Amino acid sequence: MASRAAHVGPARAAAYEVLLRVFEEDAYADRAFRTAAASLDGRDRALAQRLAFGAVQRVRTLDHAIETLGRRPVRRLDPSVRAALRLAAYQLGFVEGVPRYAAVNETVELVRRARLERAVAFTNAVARRLAEGIAPLLAALPESTPSEAGLAHSYPDWIAETWWRDLGAEDARALMRALNEPTPTVVRLVRGEIEGTPDPDVPGAWHVDRVDGKALEEGGIWPQSAASQLVGLAVGAREGERTLDLCAAPGGKATMLAGTVVAVEANAARARELADNVRRLGAVDVEVVVADGRMLPPELTGFDRALVDAPCSGLGVLNSRPDLRWRAQPLPELQLELLRAAAERVRAGGTIVYSVCTIDADESEAVVDASGLEVDPTLAEEWPQFRHPRRPAFLQTLPHVHRTAGFFVARLIAR
Repeated sequence: MASRAAHVGPARAAAYEVLLRVFEEDAYADRAFRTAAASLDGRDRALAQRLAFGAVQRVRTLDHAIETLGRRPVRRLDPSVRAALRLAAYQLGFVEGVPRYAAVNETVELVRRARLERAVAFTNAVARRLAEGIAPLLAALPESTPSEAGLAHSYPDWIAETWWRDLGAEDARALMRALNEPTPTVVRLVRGEIEGTPDPDVPGAWHVDRVDGKALEEGGIWPQSAASQLVGLAVGAREGERTLDLCAAPGGKATMLAGTVVAVEANAARARELADNVRRLGAVDVEVVVADGRMLPPELTGFDRALVDAPCSGLGVLNSRPDLRWRAQPLPELQLELLRAAAERVRAGGTIVYSVCTIDADESEAVVDASGLEVDPTLAEEWPQFRHPRRPAFLQTLPHVHRTAGFFVARLIAR
């Protein structure tokens, strides 16, 4: 039996709290983490984030291990036991250097703190089985079908099936692995100088060890993946032109665009955040408008260019939002409505860039095809390194290939 004097470190206690809130209260992982980690120092905060977000991402695989070795359905466990065992399973299965005895003892102590003395013996037994058996269990998991790979790498079956269909088995598996790893820290250099490494493909993108809080507050940098910055560059906005950004918050792309920009956001709170970011980044020619992109005021018309960075399933950014894979839903109907609405506000011969941070044909090329808009093939000629593997007039960044977020980008011509 684990010692009653076992200590639970602050990082693990915070990670446990996040797991409870995400899976028992349907809280968003990033918000739950901010609350749970509010009093932690930098080192503990980093560890807590790794443990919490990693366990949220890997929960399908963790639950399989707990059920196999614990011989009891996870859904039948007390919430506190379930959270404690998930945290233990993640540490023992996916984090190097965690002493087995410490993981077991802390797991038991978390259950004791929850005043579930009756569950201590069971928790201790399962935690010990995990310590001995999770590594060989994980190593033996097959991945020859979408469902098997979804279990092995912890994705819902529908996501695995989508990637199998769109990319093939080998690339689907590589993508699953890549999106379980931490996202690179990349910023856009707005002004001044920065310590880091410039991205070899996307001008203005810099790879850094950490985001400089002072530079961010002063508007010198903006956290933004290379793929997201690629979208802004693909718009090709020029001085003297008017551009409509239809889904603009939080403003990273809108503040990249030359000329005059009308940045539309439907949610009032997000529009206020957008306006704050516009001011911070010194984008004096960006006007924020609160409106539904499908029902714009009539005076918003005659634009030279438009950007529709549409809401989507987010399958290209699953490593930066740990719980998104369990919430994601494709939104092709909304995306098509927004794309058509933007096209109506662009002058004949103007261009519309349609982008989504996902890897799903139903939300990308299928939406473009359904719009009936003419495709501008010069986009892929400008960025051949990101050319779509099946549709060469489009762009598709792939995390396992390009080491950035997964974005689909098309440039279309208004009639």
